[in-house]
Amino acid sequence: MNRCFIFLLVSFSVVLLSGCTGNTMSSADYDKASAGGRYTILKDHAPDHDVKVDHLPNLVPKWEPKSRGGNKSPYEVWGKKYWVMKSAKGYVAEGTASWYGMKFHGHTTSNGETYDMYAFSAAHKSLPLPTYLKVTNLDNQRSVIVRVNDRGPFHGNRLIDLSYAAAVRLGYQKKGLARVRIEAITPPKGGVYRAEPTSSSVTKKEVNPPIILAPSPVVSVPKSTKETPVFTHLQLGAFSTKEAANRLKQQLFSVFDTQVNIEIVKQNDALYKVLVGPYASDVELSNWQDKLHKAGFAKPVRVAM
Repeated sequence: MNRCFIFLLVSFSVVLLSGCTGNTMSSADYDKASAGGRYTILKDHAPDHDVKVDHLPNLVPKWEPKSRGGNKSPYEVWGKKYWVMKSAKGYVAEGTASWYGMKFHGHTTSNGETYDMYAFSAAHKSLPLPTYLKVTNLDNQRSVIVRVNDRGPFHGNRLIDLSYAAAVRLGYQKKGLARVRIEAITPPKGGVYRAEPTSSSVTKKEVNPPIILAPSPVVSVPKSTKETPVFTHLQLGAFSTKEAANRLKQQLFSVFDTQVNIEIVKQNDALYKVLVGPYASDVELSNWQDKLHKAGFAKPVRVAM
């Protein structure tokens, strides 16, 4: 092989490499996109075929113990810490939902299960694993029951990541994002959760019937002559407008992020009350009462719910 040919071959290789390196991502970006080489697909996308979910039955929530994996608190992602709630009971929130699909399909979820984008599941930053949720698309009022078994989303201010099938059920798979309301379902041990039975009056288009929790058996318990209230929440304020209550809610989130579960409740007196909780013990209630007060908020008032 003559020197001239070798020189041309080397020159061509240098030009080719210099052209490629201009379009490649940095090693840090690649590591982040692939989760340290865990995912072979760098950018998530939908399956290449239409997914039908009308035939899929609603999930039947049941009591489950907390998973051995995925419930460490706090945990850290990309330099930011997150705290896992001790209980999902009473949790209600509204925000933005996204979905995740092919990139994660078949990979391990945070609690050690396998992600199936054709099942009704979800990822949340702070709810215990697993937790059952009723998710409602606020733009079309369609709803779905999902089982939270993964952590995320960690992009922007998104509230929840739903499986692709759940996004199809809610009708936003093509948009990518949706405004949703999520409500935790926490059946007691032995509690029965069933779907409302369908009838001949239900049309074929009604593929997502409402789901209700069957009442637990009533047990007669002798009442004491004097009942002691059980305080479970802390009230941080009461406002005549929902906008004012929401401002306080955002201030709480800015300080404590997912450490607190915040509810805005409209009472019979037409006031919008900002509550945090529930707390399982009086000690925990007192600790958070002091913590909130030291953070600059008016001293919270104990509330029995």
